[in-house]
Amino acid sequence: MPELTMDQRLFFPATERNRGPIGDLLSQLLPASGAVLELASGSGEHAVCFQQRFPHLIWQASDPDPDHRASIDAWISHQDLTDVMPAALNLDVGEHPWPLPPTIRSALKAVVCINLLHISPASCTDALLEESSLLLPSGASLIIYGPFMRNGAHTSASNAAFDQSLRERNNEWGLRDVKAIRSIAANASFQIDDMIPMPANNLTIVLNRK
Repeated sequence: MPELTMDQRLFFPATERNRGPIGDLLSQLLPASGAVLELASGSGEHAVCFQQRFPHLIWQASDPDPDHRASIDAWISHQDLTDVMPAALNLDVGEHPWPLPPTIRSALKAVVCINLLHISPASCTDALLEESSLLLPSGASLIIYGPFMRNGAHTSASNAAFDQSLRERNNEWGLRDVKAIRSIAANASFQIDDMIPMPANNLTIVLNRK
């Protein structure tokens, strides 16, 4: 469960654990300039960490949950980033079109999605690739991090147990298969450029906009 401070900042334990490895990989993948849209930013801990780590970029955090957006904005303020980092955007991946401010839309060079697809319906995966394809320029990256299945099988016993627990909580949730991502990508002008194994049996999928 997330912890709440005296202000509106939330603390998600998984975020603290994985932001180092994710940040190290992003340092090799992100563009030299422009804006990055992070979807389902949750507490905002990733967002402020990455804005500080990549000051040459504009990091646009987003989340449909008002408590999460309040936490993101509180983190931005707490880290003295209000002059360089935009406020959290009210964006639901599954709702079309995504309401990006014109300044972010015109500068968008990458979309980052961390730990969303397994806690959302399959239609969210479709929407992620479809909307990203409409917004990203040719050659830009969609970077997806989380647990995935490979060729219909789980990559570890812990991922299998996690998948079962998710489906018991909500029958629309569950780990997505990389094969399904590849199929959707082909219809959305993306190709999978790389798949990088990450700690705790996670995977980063890097898709390139054709």
